[in-house]
Parts: sequence; structure tokens; C-alpha cells
Amino acid sequence: MNEHLEPVHVQERGVELLSKPLLNKGTAFSLVERDAFGLHGLLPTNVETIEQRADRIRSQLELETTDLARHELLRGVQDYDETLFLRLLVDDIDGMLPLVYTPTVGEACQQFSRIYQHHRGLFVSWPDRERIEKMLRSAPRDKVAVIVVTDGERILGLGDQGADGLGIPIGKLSLYSACAGIDPATVLPIVLDVGTNNTERRDHPDYLGWRHERLTGEEYDAFIEAFVQAVTNVFPEVLLQWEDFAEHNAHRLLDRYRDRLCTFNDDIQGTATVALASVMSGGRLTGRELTDQRVVILGAGTAGTGIAEQLVAGMVRAGASDTEARANLFMVDRNGLLTDDMDDLQSFQEPLAQKAESVSSWDTASATEISLLDVIRNVKPSVLIGVTGVRGLFTEDVIRAMASGDDHPLIMPLSNPLTRAEATAEDVLTWTNGTALVATGSPFDPVTINGVTHKIAQSNNSYVFPGVGLGVVASKATRVSDNMFMAAAEALAASVKTTDANEGILPPLAEVRSVSRRIAVAVAKQAQDDGLAPATTAAELEQAIDAATWQPEYRSYLA
Repeated sequence: MNEHLEPVHVQERGVELLSKPLLNKGTAFSLVERDAFGLHGLLPTNVETIEQRADRIRSQLELETTDLARHELLRGVQDYDETLFLRLLVDDIDGMLPLVYTPTVGEACQQFSRIYQHHRGLFVSWPDRERIEKMLRSAPRDKVAVIVVTDGERILGLGDQGADGLGIPIGKLSLYSACAGIDPATVLPIVLDVGTNNTERRDHPDYLGWRHERLTGEEYDAFIEAFVQAVTNVFPEVLLQWEDFAEHNAHRLLDRYRDRLCTFNDDIQGTATVALASVMSGGRLTGRELTDQRVVILGAGTAGTGIAEQLVAGMVRAGASDTEARANLFMVDRNGLLTDDMDDLQSFQEPLAQKAESVSSWDTASATEISLLDVIRNVKPSVLIGVTGVRGLFTEDVIRAMASGDDHPLIMPLSNPLTRAEATAEDVLTWTNGTALVATGSPFDPVTINGVTHKIAQSNNSYVFPGVGLGVVASKATRVSDNMFMAAAEALAASVKTTDANEGILPPLAEVRSVSRRIAVAVAKQAQDDGLAPATTAAELEQAIDAATWQPEYRSYLA
């Protein structure tokens, strides 16, 4: 028990108290508390500390044979003792993050209906569209500061998971609390159940969602509008994060609602921010300015175009013109390099297409399509980023071509989960003879090449969105601006202390709490500069951030 924290007055008693995961302390209830709340006989005699309880769970994790089983065990802990769950994460974020979020959360979503045991969050379905506001008001939270919502259509690289996609908002909000200290009593995961086109999921007898084809068009838009209106009515100051929406909805929903409430899309803006920070940090380690980077991005969907636009903004901020910045970015999708003479470009892709005449003289293998390998051989890029969700697209030929064009290329296979990564860290370093800098979306162990050990940076959004959330909540920001994400990228890149590229281009994940605080300060200050948050002194702002940072410690209870 942390005696430095103020005691809490609690009304619940007995079994009711033990059933509240935000209040339950299990065997850590003191003898005085057991007397006061009628807990004698409901718990074993021995009184334990949170450290002892955490050790028991770690021992149980060691007995499990699969990561999915470990995920289930941890989710079970979360559903009966949230403080203990988050203590486990904070004490070992390196080991726990892959279990509660990527890559294991992908499999957990695929198995969500089968392994479902306990309610958490809200299922807001089309058949309940007339009672959305009522459902929000019945949420088991007195105050909601952060909502993460998905419609389950593009879960990681796994596609349409329908209502089973709720596992992503649950995991994401766990990281808001573990990585930045957002109070778990103020977060709400939501899935918008608008059906699913995954017939295997929809027709499975265990499936818990609405068994219907996925809504589209006017019905879908009306449902989203009803949801947003209900959120603004019930939680007018909430931060709403859109998560894992398909690319045909992600950009337009963000554009539609970003000026109506405090909101962002992590797949677009969070992914882009950590990618920009990785490129900035990699450039510092290799002596290359951001404006001099030549970047190829494989995957021109939500994540890829978001990364590209953030890189453009970063280059412009560093002194390049918009035209110069865009000339250094090359977007490649399944049809090859995006050029402005293509007639099937989506609106968010058009500003990123290269001028056809500027590449007309290139030496290419095909007269009708400019492949990834063609682009690399002609551009000699310094950075290669993959966000396709397709395994193995960074072939040996592709990686060797990168190494032949740049002494220390930065190669970033960012797709999740691991089974969808464009390349493994070991392959990238083997094929470049250890000269590449590597950042991946999934966690990889260090790789030793020619006697030199390379630590692999995980370019994970967990470095960014928790700190952004803390900065928004603590500063009382009313909107989330592009400048705030730029401030987050700069703060993350500045958190890298090493000058040895083999140590990784991002801070150790174990430092994520201090990194999140640094990002929160930068984001909150930028919100004030943008006129989106009340003005304070720098000291007052940092005090507000510290006051908003929840710690996974048991507090004493008073009846």
C-alpha cells in the first residue's frame, strides 16, 4: 500500500467491492480494510503487497505455453484488478506490450468471440442506433476523458473482424494508462458494430456481433453521425480516437469531424508521427538532414499517405518548399509508383503522386508499370517504409538495391502483426551486411551481424498516442492540431540519447513513461500556442501533467 497517496472513500462492501476491477485489491486489502468492508472470509488470511501479487501473476504467465493464453490471463487480471494489471505492464512494458497489444492482440481479435468472458467497453450496434446516447450515459464510468473507437473493418493487417475488433480499443486504452498514466477509470473502449463482410466470422456459431453484411453509404454515415452527436452530448470534453477504420472511411471521417470535437486517427496521425520521428532520429545518427532524405513508401493507403504527409510537413518545417518535399517522396502500391497520369487515384493520394514526365526517362523493367525495385534503382532512396500488411514484399533484391544506393539506408517494415511484416530485421541486416538502420512495427530481438549486435527499434505508435493523450487531457485542449503531432515527433526524436546507430533509432521502450511525459509537455505547449488550450505558465502546465498522471499503486480505503 502506498501511504503517500491520499486515502479514498469507498461505498461498496463485501463481494460488491471485490467485483469492481477499479477498486479491487484482492489479497492486498489490509486487516483494517477487511474489518471495515466486511471482507473477512472472502479472502485468504495472508495480506500481500502489490509486488507479491504481481509476482504470482508472472509465475502463472510462465506456466502458459502460448502468447494467446498469456493474453487471456492478463485480460482476466484486468477484469478483476485493474491496478495490478497496469502495475504488471509498467514494471515490464517490453515483455508485456507484445502480449496485451501487437502482435498478440491480432490473434485475440480473431478469437474474440470464442474467448469472451467478461464485459468491457461498449458494443454500439446498428440495431441499437436509436439508443446510442442512452448507452453512453450508462457506461460504467463517472467521467470519460478518452474514447478509442473502431468499426472493426481494418484490424491491424487482418482485415474485417466485425464486433470482434473491440479487442483493439481495449488494448489501446491499456497502453494509454500504462505508457502515459491516463487514469483507467476515465477511458472507454467502443466498437461500432455495423456488420461484417467476413463471412467466416459472421457465420461462425460463436460470433457475438450483429450477423449482417457491413453497412455502407448513407446508412453508415448516418450511424457515424448519430454516434458522434451522442458523444458530444454526453462527453463534450472527451478525446475521441478513431482506430482501424478502412482507408475509404478513415481520412474522410477525420476530415469531417476534426473541427467538431477533440479527435484524431492514430492509424493516420500516430503512425505518421512515430515514422517521422524515426526518420529524424535516423538522420541525426547518419548525419543526413530531413530535407535531404529520399523516401520510398510501399503502401499508399491510410497509413502510407499519412506518413508521407507528415514527412512533407516535417521537411517544410525544416526549410524545404512543399514542392521540394513532395519531390523527395515516392509512393508505391500494387499498381506500382503513383504518378499523376493515373486515373484511379484516391483524393488523398493525388497530392503525393509523382509527375509522370519527371519519371518518363527512368530505366524500368516494364513499359506499363514502375515497380518498387524500379523506383529504388532509379531514386537511390535513403529510406524505405512498408505499410502494406503483406508479408515478404521487401525481398532480398529490394533490400540489396537499397544498400547499393545508400551507405546506411533506413529500412522500416512497419506492418503488424509479425506474420504480415514486409521483412524481418534479421533479413534486412543480413542482406545489407549490417549497414542498414532498422525500425519495425512488430518487436524483434537484437540481431548480430559480423560480431556486431544491432538493437531493433520498434516504430510503435505506443511511443506517441499515450503522450498525445496525456498532453490533451492535462491541458484541456479542445482540438488536436497537426502542429501538436509535429511537436510530438520532435519530442520523440529528441528523446534518443545515443550516438550509436546500433543501439536503435528510438528510445528503449522501457523508458516510454518518461518519453510520454516529454511528449505530453510538448503537445500541451503546442495546444496553448495554437490557441486550443487555456494559457498557463510552463510550471503550471507541467504540474497539470503530473497531476493527471495516474500511478499503478494501491491506495488505502476509508468507509
